[in-house]
Order: sequence, then structure tokens, then C-alpha cells
Amino acid sequence: MQRNTLRRGLVAGVLSVAVAAAVAGCGSSQKAADAQNNKAGAASATSAQDLGGLDALVAAAKAEGTLNVITLPRDWANYGELIDTFSKKYGIKINSDNPDGSSQDEINAVKSLKGQDRAPDVLDLGGAFAQSGAKEGLFAPYKVLTWADIPDNQKDADGAWYNDYGGYISIGCDAKKIAVCPQTFADLKKPEYKGKVALNGDPTKSGSAFAGVFAAALANGGSFTNIQPGIDYFAALKKSGNYIPVESTPATIEKGETPISIDWDYLNAGYTKELAAKGIDWKVAVPSDGIYGNFYCQAINKAAPHPAAARLWEEYLFSDEGQNLWLKGAARPVRLPKMTASGTADATLVAALPTVDASKAQLPSPEQVDSAKKVLTDGWTKALNG
Repeated sequence: MQRNTLRRGLVAGVLSVAVAAAVAGCGSSQKAADAQNNKAGAASATSAQDLGGLDALVAAAKAEGTLNVITLPRDWANYGELIDTFSKKYGIKINSDNPDGSSQDEINAVKSLKGQDRAPDVLDLGGAFAQSGAKEGLFAPYKVLTWADIPDNQKDADGAWYNDYGGYISIGCDAKKIAVCPQTFADLKKPEYKGKVALNGDPTKSGSAFAGVFAAALANGGSFTNIQPGIDYFAALKKSGNYIPVESTPATIEKGETPISIDWDYLNAGYTKELAAKGIDWKVAVPSDGIYGNFYCQAINKAAPHPAAARLWEEYLFSDEGQNLWLKGAARPVRLPKMTASGTADATLVAALPTVDASKAQLPSPEQVDSAKKVLTDGWTKALNG
């Protein structure tokens, strides 16, 4: 009798555990199904409205809890502060991969990591790479709430990519190592600059280096439809010994390896304070003979592992707060004209931007950039090694 009672108790206990496990399993399965449905909904959303508005997007992004970014150096256009403020504001962990990589590295990562949790969610690309990636169908169309503030010629009509921030090619110079800092591309040919001139990377892979070659083309008889003079210019500069194929970074500048760096004005200007703390007097000039301006572009990975967080990141970047944080990094955010008109741009930060002759400032079209990229990719290595 006691044994039967014990057995009944054991059976009841086992049944209780089984029922509890079944209920828990159902709950777990339901949560997994809900999470999958939410992810699918976010992945197909082309605007915040598709998810029920910004608050719903925020909730979905917080539920994901993670955002993967790629090739975003913290000292590039104030990305360090942008990453930190976004993470703190929404409680979303940001994984930052390959911060010193190139636009081509981003495209490669989208392809090679497809389907993996560590694939990049969002991309910050040079214009030519954004266009080529869109043509390959790598990006998810999405239009931020401030979409109307972005000029039509600075965004894909369907939202596959859109300009985010930009600037002008400039010449940075260590005034303590260089007696007279160059002001133009013509100056860079002078013999006193032998072994001192560098680009920020390989122009076949780096958007900033590509822009440096384009600016040199404009300074040497080229145009937005003819980048070849820029390629020839650097081939001659290398032959004379002035150009050195070393990727210029704050570290190489500090070591004295690249005392003259051709780079975006917001990067050169952004390095000024950092380098001053290390005893370097970094001067920045936008060359009057080669005024080349352009923007970088945002895009969302079509196979983003965190699609809601990816879309919230874009909303943050294109909000007044995000745009002003780029401005704080000496970059010109794409909404700056509209924000200046409405009084939402930080006037002090606007006044601190490097001086550019606005009458000469023009931007190439996406088609011109794409065409120039092909010419440069096909001819750069041969010209420099010929």
C-alpha cells in the first residue's frame, strides 16, 4: 500500500514535470516563433511606418539587442561618439568589426558572412561601392523619417542607399616637420616633399583614396568624366619619389612616416586636436586647384542578422542628433542645408568647418563616380608600377 502510494506520487511527479516541460516548451517555441516573425517583419520594412511607427521600431530593435557595424574607426567623422550615444540611448550592444577596413572589405563581408550572426547589419560606403552593391542586390531598401530632406540626386530612389555625410579632399601637413606646407596639388610636385606624400589607403579599395585621385584629376586638366589625369599625376609623383604607397593614419603621422596626407577635410581636421596632444602641429588646406567634394553612403545589409536595429541605426544617424554629431566631427551631414534653414544645425560647429570656395565646389553624379571607379580599378596598378 505504501509502495503503491509512493508509486502514484512518483507517477504524479513525473507527469507534473512532463506537463511543465511541455508548457515551457510551448512557451519557448512560441517565443522563438514570435522572434522569427518580428525579424521577418523588420527585414521587409521599407520605413518605420511599416512596423507601426518609430516607437514600434525601437521596441523591435531593443528586443534584438545587438547591432553589427563594420569599418567605422572611432576617430572617423566622430563615429566613436555616435556609436556610444546610440548604444546608451537604446540599450543596444554594438559590435564593431574591422574598423580600419575599406569599402571593398564591407562588400566582401556582406557576401562571405551571409547567413551568419556576425554579418554586418549596416554599411558606410564610398559612393561607387554603394552603387555597385545596390546593382548586385546586396542592400535592403529603407527610407528614414527625414527622407525628404535628402536631395534626390543624393539617394537611390528606392532607398537602397543614401548619402550620409561628406566633405572635400584636403592636404594635411605636419608643420613641425615640413618647413612650408603645400596648399595645392601643384605644390606636391616640389622636390622638398620627396618621400612625404601619402593617401589614406589604396584607391581601388578605399573611398577616401579614390577621392584623392579624382581631386588630382581635376587639378590636372581632368573632369568628372575623366579621372585619367589623376592616375597619371600619382604615377608621376611616385616616379619622382614624392608619393609613397603607405596608408596614412594618425599612427603613421605620429611616427613621421606620412607627414603630408591627402584625405577628407573632416578627417584631417578631426586629427588636429588628437595630434596636437602629441606635439604635432597639423595644418589642413583644401587645395584650390582640385576642389573635389563627395559623400559617403549608408546602406542596410539585405541579410542583416539584426534588421530592426539596423533600421533604428539609420533613423538615429539621420535625426537632428545624429547629424549634429557628424557635424561635431567636422563632417558635413547630408541634411545640413535643411537643418541650417530650420535652425537645428549647431551654428558653432558649422562655423568651424574648413573653408572651401563654394563657387568652385561641385559634386560628381553617381554615374560619373561609377565610371571613374572602373577606369581607376583597371589602370591604377599598371600606371603606378609601370
